[in-house]
Amino acid sequence: METTQILETIRMIEEEKLDIRTITMGISLLDCADSSGESARQKIYDKITRLAEKLVETGESIETEFGIPIIHKRISVTPVSLLIGASEEEDGAAFAQILDQAAKETGVNFIGGYSALVQKGYTAGDRRLIESIPEALATTERVCSSVNVGSTRSGINMDAVREMGRMVKQTAERTKDADGLGCAKLVVFANAVEDNPFMAGAFHGVGEADCVINVGVSGPGVVKRALEKVKGERFDVIAETIKKIAFKITRMGQLVGHEASERLGVPFGIVDLSLAPTPAVGDSVAHILEEMGLESAGTHGTTAALALLNDAVKKGGVMACSHVGGLSGAFIPVSEDAGMIDAVTQGALNLNKLEAMTAVCSVGLDMIAIPGDTPAETISAMIADEAAIGVVNNKTTAVRVIPVPGKTVGDTVEFGGLLGRAPVMPVSRESSAGFIARGGRIPAPIHSFKN
Repeated sequence: METTQILETIRMIEEEKLDIRTITMGISLLDCADSSGESARQKIYDKITRLAEKLVETGESIETEFGIPIIHKRISVTPVSLLIGASEEEDGAAFAQILDQAAKETGVNFIGGYSALVQKGYTAGDRRLIESIPEALATTERVCSSVNVGSTRSGINMDAVREMGRMVKQTAERTKDADGLGCAKLVVFANAVEDNPFMAGAFHGVGEADCVINVGVSGPGVVKRALEKVKGERFDVIAETIKKIAFKITRMGQLVGHEASERLGVPFGIVDLSLAPTPAVGDSVAHILEEMGLESAGTHGTTAALALLNDAVKKGGVMACSHVGGLSGAFIPVSEDAGMIDAVTQGALNLNKLEAMTAVCSVGLDMIAIPGDTPAETISAMIADEAAIGVVNNKTTAVRVIPVPGKTVGDTVEFGGLLGRAPVMPVSRESSAGFIARGGRIPAPIHSFKN
């Protein structure tokens, strides 16, 4: 039996693109706070480079010894707005630049946590960080930024929603030579979680330990291959099949997480068992949905199929790991999923359908290219809609859109690597400016009052 399981795992890795998408070290920077911005930044650099010195080396050694691909090694840190607010520094981007230096020194792919949590209001540090986002993302390579603008408990901060529409536009303009690529490193959340290992939305919450190891797994290709063996079966069988595969994928993630934890002398945090696609053939969430009987992702029935997939992944993963966390479910980033790209290109999938799908999956409108002349207010309205879905349904939702300078509907943008390519999608031409201009706060839903 053990030999059979080993061979099955080898097949899943070699033929079905099973991988560990990321080992992410979460680091608290609260003890780096200083009224001097220069002193705070030196403390930040010293702590990150000390704790993460062997992170990449450890990930590579586990990858070699166990034969399990580990695609990214990453770092997440305490929301940096807290450090900016504690200092007298006016230049928030200087903090992003020191994070970038630390990321390069340790060799990690990305560092997340250039973040602010403003679901109920702003602090001075929040304002300075948000205003500096375009500069920060234009002058760094590996820094990722996120802002949480709503929560089920607090409602939606519409002043922050309005501001983030402007920041997305400015970030695109500042990185126009790279087709607005800075926006691929910027996420606007509702109900952001503190232990998410996936970029660009990772940050290390203030309720977390000083340093932890979190793991994000993947495996859309494995799930699709399993469903190919149950063609024509009832949905009960499909759900059970996905649960069993999710169990196996998550066990692998827990193995890698515990191994990294022991070798680094850092506590193990969680496994995020999200199905994260890539542009590679055979590694698509859309193709899983189509394997259930849909001619194309985006047609009627897509939301129901995605709901089944998301639920079965969670149920299977929870049984396989003592600490499941992060987002855990199915991601639907358009540019990073070959099946999603095809569905958009052939006209089967549009923004309205994607928005409906976000009500039942892990995150939200993710890695979507839109025309470069899209008004900031329209982007803010997209953020507001996603935040509303998250707040009312008590789930995490997010927006990561890229208004590509100089591009319009019908164009395609090549980002390369895991970011893939993005067909520019149409947005509504009717204005939302009057709605966004109101500002204030949309109150929390009635069912938020739990105490």
